[in-house]
Amino acid sequence: MAKYNHELPEWPTFRWDADALSEKLASVRHRQGRLIGRMEGIGVKQRAEANLETLTEEVVKSSEIEGEFLDRNHVRSSLARRLGVDIGALLPADRRVEGVVEMTLDATENYVQPLTADRLFGWHAALFPTGRSGILKITVGNWRTPESGPMQVVSGRPGRETVHFEAPAASRLDHEMTAFLKWFNDAQENLDPVLKAAIAHLWFVTIHPFEDGNGRIARAIADQQLARSDQSAQRFYSMSAQIRQERKAYYDILETTQKGELDITPWLEWFLGCLGRACDGAEAIFGSVLLKARFWQKHSGEPFNDRQRKLLNRILDGFEGKLTSSKWAAIGKCSQDTASRDIDDLLVRNILVKDAGGGRSTSYSLAEIE
Repeated sequence: MAKYNHELPEWPTFRWDADALSEKLASVRHRQGRLIGRMEGIGVKQRAEANLETLTEEVVKSSEIEGEFLDRNHVRSSLARRLGVDIGALLPADRRVEGVVEMTLDATENYVQPLTADRLFGWHAALFPTGRSGILKITVGNWRTPESGPMQVVSGRPGRETVHFEAPAASRLDHEMTAFLKWFNDAQENLDPVLKAAIAHLWFVTIHPFEDGNGRIARAIADQQLARSDQSAQRFYSMSAQIRQERKAYYDILETTQKGELDITPWLEWFLGCLGRACDGAEAIFGSVLLKARFWQKHSGEPFNDRQRKLLNRILDGFEGKLTSSKWAAIGKCSQDTASRDIDDLLVRNILVKDAGGGRSTSYSLAEIE
């Protein structure tokens, strides 16, 4: 008796209840269209900033899903450099960050290009530039081999592990990936592109063709297909950011689907719901971009030194934690006295306000923008 979906004789002939999905699919397509329409109604500079913020979320959160935490400022700096967006001083390249950024941009900017084994090998090599996953040496830029043993998704302590899923044997990978890539690149297929993104995500992560990085690559493949559905390389919603919020539900529905029959209606329902919530979540990015534009428009005639502009932009881009004079001095590369003068000047002009509290813990926020 088959334990996993890929062991069924009719694999990979997925089926689903189109009527059960029609309402959710229509809702998601409407949200996508409304979001893109709103973004087209703002300036080119603001669209570029929204794209930068969305891609930053995508890279950071896709890695977080796998338990890898990247420095957000390094990710944003790497993306800004490649996208040609001016964010002031750029941070030095981080090798781990550069690889994920390269993969994400190739998937979204070159969404019309076919997906090939060689392209996937390039993505995988970019994710693991040292040829290692942590301290373990892995096969990079090629499918996993029989020597690597069974590919299992496992949780729990050593000796008390729970096997959630076991992927197809390595000997099947050439055949499995040939079938997947042929299907993914078939432009004539009569299938809604959003549903195709959901199926591609599930299909690829079930094959699990690499020794590591399969989840991140599966989400990049889905992003490429979502870019095709939007007919745009610019991204204004992040599926990975939403999956990160719903991580347990994501793994639960994957496990249930991979241990079930080939009717994937529940997976598609979950994916559509998650995508809809990702579109709703894009309102926060949209709002922050408009807030930043309104701020600089309101203060367009006022003088600011370079440190003040740099720190104000950091606040507008979503400063993590509380802004203190010490942090101002560190980021602005100036003395504590200079930082205090910069801040006092902005307080007098009612651009910054003091937060509740005082003394050594004094922190500052932007004054409310009308």
